[in-house]
Amino acid sequence: MKRDDPMNEGDYRKTERHGISVQGRYRTGSGVAKDVDILDISETGCRFYDRFGRMVPGTEISLRIGSIGPVIATVRWSRQQFVGVEFENPLYGPVFEHMRATLDARNRG
Repeated sequence: MKRDDPMNEGDYRKTERHGISVQGRYRTGSGVAKDVDILDISETGCRFYDRFGRMVPGTEISLRIGSIGPVIATVRWSRQQFVGVEFENPLYGPVFEHMRATLDARNRG
């Protein structure tokens, strides 16, 4: 399990996380959707940058990752403007691999 992220020191992961650069969007309940930058992802969750920085652990959100979603997730931690969420249901393997291969802005010429 990885521990190389200073934002999550001591946090042990269920699955390996992968760096990614994808535009996302979340909303809480029936609130206004907010755009975020998704920074890394695993089959069970992701970390994103939220310029508003006001997420509270335990909050349930509806998240779009690029063109995928909505994915229901729960905020597990929030430090400054970085947020870590756990997906209600792990991403299906081929969907996860598709996201990494085609949605990551770093893979585009």
